[in-house]
Amino acid sequence: MIGRKEEMNRLEQMYASERFEFMVMYGRRRIGKTTILQEFSRTHKTIFFSAQEKNDTLNLQDFSKLVQGYFDSSFIANFENWEDALDYFGRKAQEQRTVLIIDEFPFLAENNPSIKSILQHKIDHDWKERNIFLILCGSSVSFMLNEIMGYKSPLYGRSTGSMEVLPFDYLESAEFFPNYSEEDKLIVYGILGGVPRYLIAFDPKRSLKENLISEILTEGAFLNDEPQTLLRMELREPAVYNSILEAVANGCNRITEIADRIHEERSKCSKYMLTLQTLRLLEKHVPSGKPDSSKKGIYEITDHFYKFWYRYVFSHKSYYGMLGVDQAADEIMGEINDYMGPVFEDICRQYIIRRAKAGKLPFVPYIIGKWWGNNPVIKAQDDVDLLAFDRKREKGIFVECKFRNISMDMEEYEDLLTATEAFPSVKDKNLIFISKGGFTEAVKRRAGEEGAELIEAREMFM
Repeated sequence: MIGRKEEMNRLEQMYASERFEFMVMYGRRRIGKTTILQEFSRTHKTIFFSAQEKNDTLNLQDFSKLVQGYFDSSFIANFENWEDALDYFGRKAQEQRTVLIIDEFPFLAENNPSIKSILQHKIDHDWKERNIFLILCGSSVSFMLNEIMGYKSPLYGRSTGSMEVLPFDYLESAEFFPNYSEEDKLIVYGILGGVPRYLIAFDPKRSLKENLISEILTEGAFLNDEPQTLLRMELREPAVYNSILEAVANGCNRITEIADRIHEERSKCSKYMLTLQTLRLLEKHVPSGKPDSSKKGIYEITDHFYKFWYRYVFSHKSYYGMLGVDQAADEIMGEINDYMGPVFEDICRQYIIRRAKAGKLPFVPYIIGKWWGNNPVIKAQDDVDLLAFDRKREKGIFVECKFRNISMDMEEYEDLLTATEAFPSVKDKNLIFISKGGFTEAVKRRAGEEGAELIEAREMFM
């Protein structure tokens, strides 16, 4: 299994505690939660129950067969209710460490809300004294946060740990494509993001263009309609959400711009966007160093595959149908550097964070993000691709990121220097330039004289 070492280590630590443990695991669909739990189950005896979208009686029947088969190697009869089923489990789970995993717990709890209170009673009056490791897992992030860990939930305060399973970063995603060039590894991450199910859809033995044609642009392919499929599963009015995501993917990133683009009232638009944030598909960003309440906030699609799909496949579906998949792929790849601009900024942020964790930065950032705003020195709007501060905001790291085939020149070097002047209180200023196309000789000489760091994109894999 690629990656997931931290997640596996966390599960192993909780398993080894020899006391009652209750893990709440959650994360959006396709993120690899079940794969992690299956991998954990390979080395430990577990009761792995996958709840399904069917009525409570049928789920109880499935659980009855599974738990009796585990403890008694035979099935006698269905339990009449969940109280009896969980009583039986508690009695049997006495002699050795017993792991109970309930995957897609929301399917169970939505059909029978009382299951949460039943579990709470078992934990309080029986299981907390037993050598049990309970894991409840779910893809509905809002349900797991509110109905399991929320203050009003019967299970509030009972869990001993929680884990949100997140997408892979660019470096972990690259492991799926060992024979790709560094540039193609970055581009494939820009297209697919870090969701494992999307990454394995591409064949690492085929070229980027071939995969783009066969797995995304071809009608009926798994990724051809995946975002809409998931939205229909999660939401009641997918049309409005589609419109919002398309608007953001095509450059509308302020709420007024989005509302105007989709012809909806701003208040209504805000509600839908909040839901997309809960689903981990949309994220609000404010200039680095500004409070979250800043009115300068902009919205971005967090999942790179959704960003790519809504910009190209959704927006140009009819056009691509007439153009043909081969020419459509050529057209997309012809402007991929433009698309990769903001994606590369996110990749650079991940790279800087990795270096911070490894102790390879001048200081450990307290705040890190993109900055935009007024620069009083030039009396105009300015921006920094990535800006990090220490806790006292006396030290700063200013990063310029360029995903272009040409070398970064002196003008871009000067632009970043000018942007640093908007922060006179930052006394220790560190400059980092990251470029796919390398640097001109003049920039190399000046960076050497002034102590700026130059990084070519391929070096981010070293």
